[in-house]
Amino acid sequence: MKIVCKSGGMKDIVNAGFENTLLNFPAFCSPGELEHYGEDAALKKIKEKPRLLISEHPMELYNSIKPLLSQYKKLNLRTPIAQAPYLLRSTARTDLGGLLVQLTRESIKCCGQEGCPYIIVKPLFSGIKRNDEWKANREFYLSLADTAKRNHVMILLENQCKDFNGHLTRGICSEAEETRLWIDRLNTEAGEERCGFCMDVGVCSLCGQDMHEFALALRERMKVVILRDCDGSRESSLLPFTSVCNGQAQTDWLNLLRGLREIGFDGQLFLDMEDTAGAFSPLLRPQLLQLARSVAEYFKWQIEIEQILKRYSAIVLFGAGNMCRNFIKCYGEKYAPLFTCDNNQVLWGTSFCGLEVKPPEALRSLPEGCAILICNIYYREIEKQLRQMGVGNPIEFFNDEYMPSFYFDRLDTR
Repeated sequence: MKIVCKSGGMKDIVNAGFENTLLNFPAFCSPGELEHYGEDAALKKIKEKPRLLISEHPMELYNSIKPLLSQYKKLNLRTPIAQAPYLLRSTARTDLGGLLVQLTRESIKCCGQEGCPYIIVKPLFSGIKRNDEWKANREFYLSLADTAKRNHVMILLENQCKDFNGHLTRGICSEAEETRLWIDRLNTEAGEERCGFCMDVGVCSLCGQDMHEFALALRERMKVVILRDCDGSRESSLLPFTSVCNGQAQTDWLNLLRGLREIGFDGQLFLDMEDTAGAFSPLLRPQLLQLARSVAEYFKWQIEIEQILKRYSAIVLFGAGNMCRNFIKCYGEKYAPLFTCDNNQVLWGTSFCGLEVKPPEALRSLPEGCAILICNIYYREIEKQLRQMGVGNPIEFFNDEYMPSFYFDRLDTR
Protein backbone atom coordinates (compact mmCIF):
# COMPACT_ATOMS: atom_id res chain seq x y z
CA MET A 1 0.00 0.00 0.00
CA LYS A 2 1.47 3.35 -1.07
CA ILE A 3 1.14 6.57 0.91
CA VAL A 4 0.93 9.79 -1.10
CA CYS A 5 1.33 13.25 0.44
CA LYS A 6 0.04 16.37 -1.28
CA SER A 7 0.76 19.14 1.24
CA GLY A 8 4.02 20.87 2.13
CA GLY A 9 7.30 21.74 0.47
CA MET A 10 9.04 19.05 -1.52
CA LYS A 11 12.09 18.84 0.73
CA ASP A 12 9.95 18.73 3.86
CA ILE A 13 7.88 15.92 2.32
CA VAL A 14 11.01 13.91 1.53
CA ASN A 15 12.64 14.62 4.91
CA ALA A 16 9.51 13.39 6.67
CA GLY A 17 9.91 10.02 4.94
CA PHE A 18 7.30 10.31 2.19
CA GLU A 19 8.27 8.79 -1.14
CA ASN A 20 5.20 9.75 -3.19
CA THR A 21 3.38 12.97 -4.00
CA LEU A 22 0.52 14.12 -6.22
CA LEU A 23 0.90 15.12 -9.86
CA ASN A 24 -1.37 18.13 -9.42
CA PHE A 25 -2.45 19.50 -12.80
CA PRO A 26 -4.91 22.05 -11.28
CA ALA A 27 -1.83 23.86 -9.93
CA PHE A 28 -1.06 24.71 -13.59
CA CYS A 29 -4.63 25.26 -14.75
CA SER A 30 -6.69 26.18 -11.72
CA PRO A 31 -10.49 26.10 -11.31
CA GLY A 32 -10.32 29.89 -11.01
CA GLU A 33 -8.57 30.21 -14.36
CA LEU A 34 -11.16 27.96 -15.98
CA GLU A 35 -13.97 29.97 -14.42
CA HIS A 36 -12.76 33.07 -16.27
CA TYR A 37 -11.90 31.34 -19.53
CA GLY A 38 -13.00 33.54 -22.44
CA GLU A 39 -13.81 36.54 -20.23
CA ASP A 40 -11.54 39.28 -21.56
CA ALA A 41 -11.46 41.51 -18.48
CA ALA A 42 -10.79 38.70 -16.00
CA LEU A 43 -8.22 37.02 -18.23
CA LYS A 44 -6.40 40.29 -18.71
CA LYS A 45 -5.75 40.40 -14.96
CA ILE A 46 -4.59 36.79 -14.95
CA LYS A 47 -2.31 37.44 -17.93
CA GLU A 48 -0.54 40.15 -15.96
CA LYS A 49 1.12 37.32 -14.07
CA PRO A 50 4.26 36.16 -15.92
CA ARG A 51 3.02 32.74 -17.00
CA LEU A 52 1.35 31.00 -19.89
CA LEU A 53 -2.39 30.37 -19.56
CA ILE A 54 -2.82 26.62 -20.02
CA SER A 55 -6.57 27.05 -20.57
CA GLU A 56 -5.68 28.90 -23.78
CA HIS A 57 -2.82 26.56 -24.69
CA PRO A 58 -3.67 23.02 -23.42
CA MET A 59 -0.91 21.48 -25.55
CA GLU A 60 1.67 23.30 -23.40
CA LEU A 61 0.62 21.53 -20.19
CA TYR A 62 3.46 19.02 -20.23
CA ASN A 63 6.11 21.64 -20.99
CA SER A 64 4.79 23.76 -18.12
CA ILE A 65 5.00 20.94 -15.62
CA LYS A 66 8.42 19.63 -16.69
CA PRO A 67 10.49 21.83 -14.30
CA LEU A 68 8.49 20.54 -11.34
CA LEU A 69 8.87 16.94 -12.49
CA SER A 70 12.62 17.50 -12.78
CA GLN A 71 12.73 18.59 -9.13
CA TYR A 72 10.72 15.53 -8.12
CA LYS A 73 13.22 13.27 -9.84
CA LYS A 74 16.18 14.94 -8.13
CA LEU A 75 14.52 14.22 -4.77
CA ASN A 76 13.43 10.70 -5.79
CA LEU A 77 9.78 11.67 -5.31
CA ARG A 78 7.39 9.51 -7.31
CA THR A 79 3.96 10.53 -8.61
CA PRO A 80 1.64 7.48 -8.57
CA ILE A 81 -1.55 9.60 -8.58
CA ALA A 82 -2.54 12.62 -10.67
CA GLN A 83 -5.43 15.07 -10.39
CA ALA A 84 -6.97 16.35 -13.63
CA PRO A 85 -8.15 19.98 -13.95
CA TYR A 86 -11.69 20.57 -12.71
CA LEU A 87 -14.33 23.30 -12.29
CA LEU A 88 -15.34 25.22 -9.22
CA ARG A 89 -18.19 23.52 -7.37
CA SER A 90 -20.10 26.82 -7.46
CA THR A 91 -19.60 27.41 -11.19
CA ALA A 92 -22.46 28.34 -13.47
CA ARG A 93 -20.35 27.74 -16.59
CA THR A 94 -21.88 25.15 -18.90
CA ASP A 95 -19.63 25.72 -21.90
CA LEU A 96 -16.37 24.20 -20.69
CA GLY A 97 -16.95 20.51 -21.35
CA GLY A 98 -14.89 20.47 -24.54
CA LEU A 99 -12.01 22.30 -22.88
CA LEU A 100 -12.06 19.91 -19.93
CA VAL A 101 -11.85 16.94 -22.30
CA GLN A 102 -8.84 18.48 -24.03
CA LEU A 103 -7.11 19.37 -20.74
CA THR A 104 -7.78 15.93 -19.30
CA ARG A 105 -6.40 14.20 -22.37
CA GLU A 106 -3.22 16.25 -22.12
CA SER A 107 -3.02 15.39 -18.41
CA ILE A 108 -3.37 11.68 -19.21
CA LYS A 109 -0.58 11.95 -21.79
CA CYS A 110 1.65 13.54 -19.14
CA CYS A 111 0.84 10.65 -16.82
CA GLY A 112 1.86 8.23 -19.53
CA GLN A 113 5.17 10.05 -20.02
CA GLU A 114 5.89 9.92 -16.27
CA GLY A 115 4.62 6.42 -15.54
CA CYS A 116 1.78 7.65 -13.32
CA PRO A 117 -0.84 4.84 -13.26
CA TYR A 118 -3.88 6.72 -11.86
CA ILE A 119 -5.57 10.03 -12.62
CA ILE A 120 -8.52 11.37 -10.64
CA VAL A 121 -11.09 12.87 -12.99
CA LYS A 122 -14.06 14.54 -11.34
CA PRO A 123 -17.45 13.94 -13.02
CA LEU A 124 -19.12 16.66 -15.09
CA PHE A 125 -21.96 18.39 -13.27
CA SER A 126 -22.49 21.99 -14.37
CA GLY A 127 -25.75 22.53 -16.22
CA ILE A 128 -26.55 18.83 -16.28
CA LYS A 129 -30.01 17.74 -15.12
CA ARG A 130 -30.27 14.92 -12.59
CA ASN A 131 -31.68 12.45 -15.12
CA ASP A 132 -28.97 13.31 -17.66
CA GLU A 133 -25.92 12.85 -15.42
CA TRP A 134 -25.12 9.33 -16.56
CA LYS A 135 -25.53 10.16 -20.25
CA ALA A 136 -23.26 13.22 -20.08
CA ASN A 137 -20.59 11.52 -18.00
CA ARG A 138 -20.69 8.31 -20.01
CA GLU A 139 -19.79 10.36 -23.08
CA PHE A 140 -17.15 12.31 -21.14
CA TYR A 141 -15.32 9.30 -19.68
CA LEU A 142 -15.50 7.15 -22.79
CA SER A 143 -14.03 10.04 -24.79
CA LEU A 144 -10.95 9.70 -22.56
CA ALA A 145 -10.73 5.90 -22.62
CA ASP A 146 -8.57 5.49 -25.75
CA THR A 147 -6.04 8.08 -24.58
CA ALA A 148 -5.91 6.40 -21.17
CA LYS A 149 -5.40 2.98 -22.76
CA ARG A 150 -2.55 4.17 -24.99
CA ASN A 151 -0.81 5.71 -21.96
CA HIS A 152 -1.50 2.84 -19.53
CA VAL A 153 -3.45 5.07 -17.16
CA MET A 154 -6.57 4.24 -15.15
CA ILE A 155 -9.24 6.94 -14.79
CA LEU A 156 -10.64 7.28 -11.28
CA LEU A 157 -14.09 8.71 -10.67
CA GLU A 158 -14.45 10.59 -7.38
CA ASN A 159 -17.44 11.12 -5.08
CA GLN A 160 -18.71 14.71 -5.10
CA CYS A 161 -20.64 17.18 -2.98
CA LYS A 162 -23.23 19.48 -4.52
CA ASP A 163 -23.73 23.11 -3.49
CA PHE A 164 -27.45 23.61 -2.88
CA ASN A 165 -28.09 27.24 -1.88
CA GLY A 166 -24.91 27.30 0.18
CA HIS A 167 -25.46 23.87 1.72
CA LEU A 168 -23.34 20.87 0.73
CA THR A 169 -25.37 17.81 -0.19
CA ARG A 170 -24.71 14.53 -1.99
CA GLY A 171 -23.62 15.00 -5.56
CA ILE A 172 -22.53 12.78 -8.43
CA CYS A 173 -20.90 9.49 -7.39
CA SER A 174 -21.90 9.94 -3.75
CA GLU A 175 -24.35 7.02 -3.88
CA ALA A 176 -22.28 3.84 -3.65
CA GLU A 177 -24.48 1.45 -5.61
CA GLU A 178 -25.01 3.94 -8.43
CA THR A 179 -21.28 4.62 -8.59
CA ARG A 180 -20.52 0.89 -8.74
CA LEU A 181 -22.96 0.58 -11.63
CA TRP A 182 -21.39 3.55 -13.45
CA ILE A 183 -17.87 2.10 -13.20
CA ASP A 184 -18.95 -1.36 -14.29
CA ARG A 185 -20.86 -0.01 -17.29
CA LEU A 186 -17.97 2.23 -18.33
CA ASN A 187 -15.53 -0.68 -18.15
CA THR A 188 -17.90 -2.90 -20.12
CA GLU A 189 -18.21 -0.32 -22.88
CA ALA A 190 -14.48 0.37 -22.85
CA GLY A 191 -13.87 -3.37 -23.19
CA GLU A 192 -11.44 -3.48 -20.24
CA GLU A 193 -10.91 -2.26 -16.69
CA ARG A 194 -10.09 1.35 -17.57
CA CYS A 195 -12.07 3.11 -14.81
CA GLY A 196 -11.85 2.81 -11.04
CA PHE A 197 -12.82 4.82 -8.00
CA CYS A 198 -11.25 7.32 -5.62
CA MET A 199 -13.09 7.75 -2.31
CA ASP A 200 -12.77 11.19 -0.75
CA VAL A 201 -13.27 10.75 3.00
CA GLY A 202 -13.99 14.46 3.41
CA VAL A 203 -16.89 14.27 0.96
CA CYS A 204 -18.27 11.18 2.73
CA SER A 205 -18.17 13.08 6.01
CA LEU A 206 -19.82 16.19 4.55
CA CYS A 207 -22.56 14.04 3.01
CA GLY A 208 -23.15 11.94 6.13
CA GLN A 209 -22.32 8.68 4.39
CA ASP A 210 -21.63 5.29 5.97
CA MET A 211 -18.07 4.68 4.78
CA HIS A 212 -18.19 1.02 5.79
CA GLU A 213 -21.09 0.40 3.42
CA PHE A 214 -19.46 2.59 0.76
CA ALA A 215 -16.31 0.48 0.83
CA LEU A 216 -18.26 -2.78 0.69
CA ALA A 217 -20.16 -1.59 -2.39
CA LEU A 218 -17.07 -0.45 -4.34
CA ARG A 219 -14.60 -3.13 -3.17
CA GLU A 220 -11.88 -3.84 -5.77
CA ARG A 221 -12.96 -0.83 -7.82
CA MET A 222 -11.55 1.43 -5.10
CA LYS A 223 -7.94 2.26 -5.98
CA VAL A 224 -7.33 5.44 -3.95
CA VAL A 225 -8.65 6.81 -0.65
CA ILE A 226 -8.22 10.51 0.11
CA LEU A 227 -7.61 10.91 3.83
CA ARG A 228 -8.70 14.32 5.08
CA ASP A 229 -10.56 15.56 8.10
CA CYS A 230 -13.32 18.17 8.33
CA ASP A 231 -16.09 19.08 10.76
CA GLY A 232 -18.82 17.45 8.69
CA SER A 233 -20.44 20.72 7.63
CA ARG A 234 -17.73 22.93 6.11
CA GLU A 235 -15.29 22.07 3.35
CA SER A 236 -11.72 21.71 4.61
CA SER A 237 -8.67 19.49 4.27
CA LEU A 238 -7.30 18.84 7.74
CA LEU A 239 -4.84 16.34 9.14
CA PRO A 240 -6.84 13.27 10.29
CA PHE A 241 -7.82 13.30 13.98
CA THR A 242 -7.53 17.10 14.26
CA SER A 243 -11.20 18.05 13.78
CA VAL A 244 -12.66 17.26 17.19
CA CYS A 245 -15.46 18.48 19.45
CA ASN A 246 -15.61 17.61 23.15
CA GLY A 247 -12.88 15.06 22.63
CA GLN A 248 -14.75 13.27 19.84
CA ALA A 249 -13.59 12.97 16.22
CA GLN A 250 -15.90 14.64 13.71
CA THR A 251 -15.05 12.08 11.01
CA ASP A 252 -16.25 8.48 11.32
CA TRP A 253 -12.82 6.86 11.21
CA LEU A 254 -14.22 3.70 12.79
CA ASN A 255 -16.44 2.78 9.84
CA LEU A 256 -13.82 3.87 7.31
CA LEU A 257 -11.21 1.54 8.77
CA ARG A 258 -13.70 -1.28 9.27
CA GLY A 259 -14.72 -1.05 5.63
CA LEU A 260 -11.21 -0.82 4.17
CA ARG A 261 -10.02 -3.71 6.33
CA GLU A 262 -12.99 -5.87 5.39
CA ILE A 263 -12.43 -5.46 1.64
CA GLY A 264 -8.68 -5.99 2.00
CA PHE A 265 -7.92 -2.57 0.55
CA ASP A 266 -4.39 -2.48 -0.85
CA GLY A 267 -4.56 0.65 -3.01
CA GLN A 268 -3.12 4.07 -2.31
CA LEU A 269 -3.70 6.34 0.68
CA PHE A 270 -3.65 9.97 -0.41
CA LEU A 271 -3.08 12.29 2.56
CA ASP A 272 -4.58 15.75 1.94
CA MET A 273 -4.07 18.17 4.85
CA GLU A 274 -3.64 21.33 2.80
CA ASP A 275 -5.55 23.57 5.21
CA THR A 276 -3.65 22.30 8.25
CA ALA A 277 -0.32 22.83 6.51
CA GLY A 278 -1.37 26.31 5.39
CA ALA A 279 -2.23 27.32 8.95
CA PHE A 280 1.15 26.27 10.34
CA SER A 281 4.21 28.49 10.27
CA PRO A 282 6.78 27.34 7.70
CA LEU A 283 9.11 26.91 10.67
CA LEU A 284 6.83 24.21 12.08
CA ARG A 285 5.89 22.40 8.88
CA PRO A 286 8.81 19.94 8.97
CA GLN A 287 7.58 18.69 12.36
CA LEU A 288 3.97 18.70 11.13
CA LEU A 289 4.89 16.53 8.16
CA GLN A 290 6.71 14.09 10.43
CA LEU A 291 3.50 13.77 12.46
CA ALA A 292 1.52 13.40 9.22
CA ARG A 293 3.79 10.55 8.17
CA SER A 294 3.11 8.76 11.47
CA VAL A 295 -0.63 9.31 11.05
CA ALA A 296 -0.58 7.88 7.52
CA GLU A 297 1.45 4.86 8.65
CA TYR A 298 -1.06 4.33 11.46
CA PHE A 299 -3.91 4.14 8.93
CA LYS A 300 -1.92 1.72 6.80
CA TRP A 301 -1.26 -0.49 9.83
CA GLN A 302 -4.90 -0.45 10.92
CA ILE A 303 -6.12 -1.38 7.44
CA GLU A 304 -3.58 -4.19 7.11
CA ILE A 305 -4.07 -5.83 10.53
CA GLU A 306 -5.82 -8.88 9.09
CA GLN A 307 -3.31 -9.06 6.23
CA ILE A 308 -0.57 -9.24 8.87
CA LEU A 309 -2.31 -12.17 10.56
CA LYS A 310 -2.49 -14.05 7.25
CA ARG A 311 1.29 -14.01 6.90
CA TYR A 312 1.91 -16.53 9.66
CA SER A 313 1.13 -20.22 10.02
CA ALA A 314 0.75 -19.83 13.78
CA ILE A 315 0.52 -17.05 16.36
CA VAL A 316 0.69 -16.60 20.11
CA LEU A 317 -0.52 -13.57 22.02
CA PHE A 318 1.23 -11.49 24.66
CA GLY A 319 -1.25 -10.02 27.11
CA ALA A 320 -4.24 -11.36 29.00
CA GLY A 321 -6.49 -8.33 29.21
CA ASN A 322 -9.05 -6.27 27.31
CA MET A 323 -7.12 -6.21 24.03
CA CYS A 324 -6.63 -9.96 24.07
CA ARG A 325 -10.35 -10.43 24.75
CA ASN A 326 -11.28 -8.26 21.76
CA PHE A 327 -8.84 -10.16 19.55
CA ILE A 328 -10.47 -13.47 20.48
CA LYS A 329 -13.93 -12.01 19.85
CA CYS A 330 -13.06 -10.71 16.38
CA TYR A 331 -10.35 -13.04 15.08
CA GLY A 332 -9.99 -15.91 17.54
CA GLU A 333 -11.87 -18.43 15.44
CA LYS A 334 -10.22 -17.54 12.13
CA TYR A 335 -6.69 -17.07 13.52
CA ALA A 336 -6.69 -19.24 16.64
CA PRO A 337 -3.66 -18.52 18.90
CA LEU A 338 -1.67 -21.37 20.43
CA PHE A 339 -1.75 -19.64 23.81
CA THR A 340 -1.24 -16.24 25.44
CA CYS A 341 1.32 -15.11 27.96
CA ASP A 342 1.59 -12.29 30.44
CA ASN A 343 4.07 -10.69 32.81
CA ASN A 344 1.61 -11.08 35.70
CA GLN A 345 2.69 -14.21 37.58
CA VAL A 346 -0.74 -14.52 39.20
CA LEU A 347 -2.21 -15.43 35.78
CA TRP A 348 0.32 -18.13 34.87
CA GLY A 349 -1.34 -21.51 34.53
CA THR A 350 -4.85 -20.05 34.37
CA SER A 351 -7.21 -19.86 31.39
CA PHE A 352 -8.22 -16.59 29.72
CA CYS A 353 -10.82 -16.52 26.93
CA GLY A 354 -10.16 -20.22 26.38
CA LEU A 355 -6.39 -19.73 26.12
CA GLU A 356 -3.78 -21.01 28.54
CA VAL A 357 -1.79 -18.16 30.10
CA LYS A 358 1.93 -18.91 30.14
CA PRO A 359 5.00 -17.00 31.40
CA PRO A 360 7.09 -15.04 28.87
CA GLU A 361 9.80 -17.72 29.04
CA ALA A 362 7.47 -20.01 27.07
CA LEU A 363 8.16 -17.84 24.03
CA ARG A 364 11.75 -19.05 23.87
CA SER A 365 10.64 -22.41 22.44
CA LEU A 366 8.17 -21.30 19.77
CA PRO A 367 8.28 -23.09 16.41
CA GLU A 368 9.95 -21.22 13.57
CA GLY A 369 7.54 -18.96 11.70
CA CYS A 370 5.21 -18.56 14.67
CA ALA A 371 4.55 -14.86 15.31
CA ILE A 372 4.04 -13.12 18.63
CA LEU A 373 1.16 -10.66 18.61
CA ILE A 374 1.45 -8.08 21.38
CA CYS A 375 -2.00 -7.25 22.78
CA ASN A 376 -0.96 -4.51 25.16
CA ILE A 377 -0.39 -0.77 24.76
CA TYR A 378 3.19 -1.08 26.04
CA TYR A 379 4.27 -2.35 22.63
CA ARG A 380 7.84 -1.08 22.53
CA GLU A 381 8.64 -2.04 26.11
CA ILE A 382 7.37 -5.61 25.62
CA GLU A 383 9.14 -5.95 22.28
CA LYS A 384 12.38 -4.83 23.91
CA GLN A 385 11.83 -7.29 26.78
CA LEU A 386 11.35 -10.21 24.40
CA ARG A 387 14.36 -9.34 22.26
CA GLN A 388 16.53 -9.08 25.37
CA MET A 389 15.31 -12.57 26.32
CA GLY A 390 16.67 -13.80 23.00
CA VAL A 391 13.30 -14.43 21.36
CA GLY A 392 13.87 -14.36 17.61
CA ASN A 393 10.36 -14.97 16.28
CA PRO A 394 8.50 -12.24 14.37
CA ILE A 395 6.80 -9.71 16.66
CA GLU A 396 3.68 -7.82 15.56
CA PHE A 397 1.44 -5.31 17.30
CA PHE A 398 -2.33 -5.67 17.69
CA ASN A 399 -4.73 -2.80 18.38
CA ASP A 400 -8.46 -2.98 19.14
CA GLU A 401 -9.46 0.65 18.53
CA TYR A 402 -11.20 -0.09 15.20
CA MET A 403 -12.46 -3.65 15.45
CA PRO A 404 -15.55 -5.08 13.71
CA SER A 405 -17.07 -5.50 17.20
CA PHE A 406 -16.09 -4.81 20.82
CA TYR A 407 -16.63 -5.82 24.41
CA PHE A 408 -18.10 -2.62 25.82
CA ASP A 409 -17.45 -3.66 29.42
CA ARG A 410 -13.85 -3.35 30.50
CA LEU A 411 -11.93 -5.74 32.71
CA ASP A 412 -10.62 -4.32 35.97
CA THR A 413 -6.88 -4.89 35.64
CA ARG A 414 -5.85 -2.94 38.73
